[in-house]
This record gives sequence, structure tokens and C-alpha cells, in this order.
Amino acid sequence: MPQHQEKIEYIIEAPKRLELGVSEMWRYRELFYFFTWRDIKVKYKQTLLGFLWAILQPLFMMGIFVVFFSQLLKVPTDGMPPTIFYFSGLLLWNLFSNGLSSASNSLVEHAHIIKKVYFPRLVIPISSVLTALFDFSMGFLVFVGFIIYYLFDSFSFSPFGVLGFYLLALVLTLLTTFGTGTLLASWNVKYRDFRYVIPFLIQFLMFVSPVIYPISILKEWEWASYLLAINPMTGALNLARAGFMNVPPNWTLVGISFFSSILIFFVGIYVFRKTESYFADIA
Repeated sequence: MPQHQEKIEYIIEAPKRLELGVSEMWRYRELFYFFTWRDIKVKYKQTLLGFLWAILQPLFMMGIFVVFFSQLLKVPTDGMPPTIFYFSGLLLWNLFSNGLSSASNSLVEHAHIIKKVYFPRLVIPISSVLTALFDFSMGFLVFVGFIIYYLFDSFSFSPFGVLGFYLLALVLTLLTTFGTGTLLASWNVKYRDFRYVIPFLIQFLMFVSPVIYPISILKEWEWASYLLAINPMTGALNLARAGFMNVPPNWTLVGISFFSSILIFFVGIYVFRKTESYFADIA
């Protein structure tokens, strides 16, 4: 007599608006590796230097900032060596800008996959941010080299304090990048105008983030520094450099940035879940 196999039915239900769906994404965890590694290979395909570009880009930009802003324009660096000041900020800024740009366009670029098979759609923008995190990790190795070099120089600081504050800055940057990226990715699917808005937005945010200048230049307009803290990258950059200055960061400013980042994160998840049901129809 033939044995009847038990039928297994899978029911796909719409997740709640503020639900990340961690357990479901864990079941599809191999997709993170697939999408991330594929994006990395495509990004550096047919390049002569390959992964070295992840190191050379922030180094070149640091050199330009040191020459023009520090030496020619005499922009202060809060007593820090200009190389450390600019490189520490550029690493986080590149993570944010590259991750935001990739995540915002990720759903449109993967429309052919979205229309064919089901998987947690959040995997796509998260993988885009992980690709940017890979570039960050390559540049971070150089940053560690700077830390070791200045330990033997006359510049005094605590390496453990630097790494501790930088880890907090990294968490804040990732929260901001993922939240903003999912929000813009959702809007970009429905309104393709955002593909033109996103580059302008990134340029604008760079000028209102203390990447090329210290937040301390606004000490005579303290209200302005707290206004800039609504931009989460302000708090992230303040934390990234706090360990080198041997003074605690402005925790009020950092708190405003963390609150803003968490708000953006949940708004991004909410909008993404709200629009997720028709991604395959209009992507």
C-alpha cells in the first residue's frame, strides 16, 4: 500500500507595521550572504585595485581635506591631528552615504527578483547596508593603524576610549542608514523622482554634518548645535572623535541624535511594511 505523505502548507501573512520579522529573516539568512557578496563582487568587478578602493577613497579625501581645510583655510580640528579628525569622520560618513544610496535604490534594482519569488523584502536594503559595512571594515583597518601610530607620538589619548566611543558611533550610523534607507527605498518604488532627490539629499546632509568642521565652532550659537543634532550623523561624528579629545562628548547632543535615529528607524520600518504588499506590482 502506498504511504501518503503529510502535506505541509505554508501561510504567508503580512507582518505587523512595526515588526522586523527577525525569526523569518533568520530562516532566510543565507540570502544576506548571497546578496551582500554578489553586490561586493559586482562593485569591484574588472577593477585593477579591487578591494583597495575601499581604503584609497577615504585616504584620498582625507588628504584633500587636510590640505584645503586644515592648512589653507585653517579650519580647527579641536586639538586633534587633522589626519585623525578627517579620517575618523570620513569612514562613518562614507558608510552612511554609500549605504543610504545603495539601500534607497535596492528595491528597484532587484525588481526582477521581487516579482518572481517570495522572501523577506527587508533582506534587500539590509544587504545593501552590509555591503557598505564591508567597505567600512576595510578602511577601519587603516584607522587602527593611525591609532597605533599616534600612540607612539606626542598626542595623548586612550585607545580603549577611542574604540569604545567609535563603536557607539558605528551603531548610531547603522541605525540611521538602515532607517533612512528603508524609508527612501519604499518611496523610490512608488515615486521614481526620489532617484534624483537622493544624491542631492546626501550632499545636503554632508554640509549639515560635522564632517569637515568640528561642532565646537558653533559654541557661540549653542542652539544651532542642538538643531544640527537632529541629524543623527552629528551625534555619531561627535562620538567618533570624543575619545581623541580626552573629554566626554556632549551627551545631550548625542541623546538628541540617538532619539532622532530611533525615530527614523521605526518610521522607515513602518512605511516599508505599509507599502510592502505592492512592491511586486510597481517595482
